Amino acid sequence: MMKRRIVFFTLIVVLLPSIIMAKGDPDRGKEIYDKRCWWCHGEEGAGDGPAAEFLNPPPRDFTAGMYKFKTTPFDEYTPTDQDLFNMIKGEFTKNSITGWTGMNDSSMPGWGDMLSEQDIWDLVAYIKTLGELEPPEKGSISYDSQIPPSEESIAKGREIFKEMCAECHGEEGRGDGTKKLKDDWGYRTWPRNLTKGWSFRISNDPKDIYTRITVGIPGTQMPSFADPASKKKLSDEERWHVANYVASLDEPYKKPTDNTVIKAVRIEEEVPEKPDDPVWDKAEYTSFYFVPQIIAKERHFTPSLNSISVKAVYNDKDIAILLEWDDRTYSLPGDKKAIEIADGEVFEDGVAIQLPIHIPDGSEKPYFGMGDASKPVNIWFWKSPSSKDAPQTIKLINAKGFEKQEERDPSEAGLKAVGTYNKGTWRVVMKRALKAGDPEKDIQFVSGKFIPIAFAAWDGSNQEKGSKHVMTTWYWLFLKPEPGIGVYAWPIVIALLVFGGELMWLRSARKK
Repeated sequence: MMKRRIVFFTLIVVLLPSIIMAKGDPDRGKEIYDKRCWWCHGEEGAGDGPAAEFLNPPPRDFTAGMYKFKTTPFDEYTPTDQDLFNMIKGEFTKNSITGWTGMNDSSMPGWGDMLSEQDIWDLVAYIKTLGELEPPEKGSISYDSQIPPSEESIAKGREIFKEMCAECHGEEGRGDGTKKLKDDWGYRTWPRNLTKGWSFRISNDPKDIYTRITVGIPGTQMPSFADPASKKKLSDEERWHVANYVASLDEPYKKPTDNTVIKAVRIEEEVPEKPDDPVWDKAEYTSFYFVPQIIAKERHFTPSLNSISVKAVYNDKDIAILLEWDDRTYSLPGDKKAIEIADGEVFEDGVAIQLPIHIPDGSEKPYFGMGDASKPVNIWFWKSPSSKDAPQTIKLINAKGFEKQEERDPSEAGLKAVGTYNKGTWRVVMKRALKAGDPEKDIQFVSGKFIPIAFAAWDGSNQEKGSKHVMTTWYWLFLKPEPGIGVYAWPIVIALLVFGGELMWLRSARKK
């Protein structure tokens, strides 16, 4: 009897803190909310804080009580407390870009580094009062039936995906299904680009994908494929196959990393002028995260493009840079389909490279927003056709800031560009001679030096033109120098010295 009491009290001591923590204190949670959360989510939790209009996607409206990323079944309205805890803490997300612990590809940060677990549970308790949430009748869905990824499972998932999912997510999963979608709050939504695993709000782990397929994403056009009333119902096994296939679509090179240097590879053949040239296989992509241009008017806060991947090659005469970015829509002004998909007027798609006219000797660079008076920049600006029969265009712009721009004839520097669009992806090649134009007006490329480089892009179907675009800060372009004769000569010299030393040792040994 005494042993049972000891066990009972031990369990109470061990479990009581977690039980109390799980309940949380809504009054204390309100204090934390008023300090940390209202700026985006609003004083009353309606998603209407002072920062809300500048965020894409918009902050969650807690008063509606509807949450997109929950683990309870499709017919259970309320998420679990653990779901809310995870969304606030943020550290449960996987495959995110470096330094980010919040919900991927959104403005919702992870608070685990600033708030204690008790703070977060208190916030959970308070947030639940805003939507008058009752405890869920059902717990989280089960993962006991998980089918491990395999070639067979992925192949089955591919066939199901083509039939059930490609309509929105596109044939290659890049979100280019060309359907105009809006959520229950009236905001424009885009199908997830499944090739960018780092952009999934939670992660592209098969279990998390299975959750989205099974539960759906409430408030959006992403349905539950476990709903027996749905025309697109899938069996549990089929949902696991699709999850495994979707996870396999991830293209890791598209994920921005800590690498800030584009390594241009020296080649012997002619530099390529087209994106599909096999010569590009000799170089590696470096990817960068896009941010909206909010420095100068007209500012941009609702981007649809989130990253760009770049590679470069050069020879003794020319340099070519390949730019690749995913864009769900081919923006063709005047085209009925493009107008139907867009929220407003359609403009051309575009991409630009920014380079300093004079390569700095140290780390000091021009102002990344189109240079400055003392440090001007070259801008190579490519645009897609303005109509069905119009050509692509390339512009050469010299800038000393946003208000001081001079457009020049690109032929002055021998600048050329060509782009192709295929199933949700633009690939554009820009080519120019290493030494070209006027050294006072045009950059002169040299190998062995770190050259500042920055990028910008425009999605015409998102009403982006002029200063409404996404951009990067400065990164680096490095033309890897051709190995000098010393690289080859020194190993030979060392080998000869070693060989000579061995001969001398043998001769002395024989004399003995």
